[in-house]
Amino acid sequence: MNKKIWIKSPLAILAENADNGIVIQGSKIVELVPKGALPMSAFDEIYDAAESVVLPGLINTHHHFYQTLTRAHPDALNKELFPWLTSLYKVWTHLDETMIYHSTKLALTELLLSGCTTASDHHYVFSENLENAIDIQVEVARELGMRVVLTRGSMSLGQDDGGLPPQSVVQDEQRILDDSTRLINTYHETHQGAMTQIALAPCSPFSVSTELMIESAKIAKENKLCLHTHLAETIDEENFCLKKFGMRTVDYLEHVGWLHDRTWLAHGIHFNDEEIQRLGAAKVGIAHCPTSNMMLASGICKTLELEKQGAIIGIGVDGSASNDGSNMITEVRMAMYLQRLKYGSSKITHQKAFEWATKGSAQILRRDDIGEIAVGKEADLALFKLDELRFSGSHDPLAALLLCGATKADRVMIAGKWKVIDGEVLEMDIKQLMLQHSAQAKKLYTAALNN
Repeated sequence: MNKKIWIKSPLAILAENADNGIVIQGSKIVELVPKGALPMSAFDEIYDAAESVVLPGLINTHHHFYQTLTRAHPDALNKELFPWLTSLYKVWTHLDETMIYHSTKLALTELLLSGCTTASDHHYVFSENLENAIDIQVEVARELGMRVVLTRGSMSLGQDDGGLPPQSVVQDEQRILDDSTRLINTYHETHQGAMTQIALAPCSPFSVSTELMIESAKIAKENKLCLHTHLAETIDEENFCLKKFGMRTVDYLEHVGWLHDRTWLAHGIHFNDEEIQRLGAAKVGIAHCPTSNMMLASGICKTLELEKQGAIIGIGVDGSASNDGSNMITEVRMAMYLQRLKYGSSKITHQKAFEWATKGSAQILRRDDIGEIAVGKEADLALFKLDELRFSGSHDPLAALLLCGATKADRVMIAGKWKVIDGEVLEMDIKQLMLQHSAQAKKLYTAALNN
């Protein structure tokens, strides 16, 4: 029988009726302990959380792990999306399997240390040297014990066909669809508490054909999978859709069979009122990526309008070449501040920002077993201490995490198992990880320079 752990008397907790903590058994939360009460049944172990702010594990809904190898790349500095992509495509064509292993490991470790327990990655670069990128990501996630939703991205519309990416990083569409089916059959888990799930994610309207979008939707429907893509990130993308397809982005989404409640979109900035109403009616999810949107000057997502109409808002750090980090607690802070700039401080509270990064992100991924501290949910937790200079003099602990700028979790639990203790990932040599990762980044830079 699994032992019971009482996480006792937290300094603050993002949950109702749990002022005196929570009880974990196996991978699940089995009891909330109200203020002044004790657990109703015997427990085997206590963790005293008197100095800890306890959150549900943060959930990252959009990322590109491989981009940790091209942070602050000189060819991509000070550019908007399309020229930024054009500069980096010629670098990413040289990615290989070793680079994917180390970039995935570093990105997941960085996320984990920031309180993230579930991460979705959008990998879409499949050159001839990189057939098994998703398989490698699964391997690394299992090694670290991270919960992941890995999306089989794709690009099929190269420059020769009127698309944005070079031919060296696009694939034949049947090859994409066959590999998508292989990954679903090999790795996708459907049970409660699933650690590894697959979604299908043609990269964007400017890098895939209409046919691939339609066929991906069919496969997803057959397998009850989610669909993911970039949409309405910039005005350039809107203009591309009008020129290439003769329709705006949401019209295109509906045309290819994607306007439904198993679709989530990265960015979702440039929608008009009528499009927002249609997205909301379909319960489409939006991964808000504030830091990336600011770095590339893409615009500000209309979160409150989208929510009001029924769309679901979550948070994504986006790729680590447009962020250029993989820190979830920092991203929640950025979401709060960027949205305050649009809507005002009273409408965008710290509680709302936390909700986007937990319950909202879980709903985007169509998961009802994570994202909340509640009985029956998975025991995915992030614990933060307010023991740095930045927190001295703070009063509301939950608000202080964002207002004072928390950057690192003290403890992280996934499926009832501690993965981070005292701010360190268990059984992880961080210096060695960084050495290996940096070596691969230099190798990639040199390969691009010499070609």
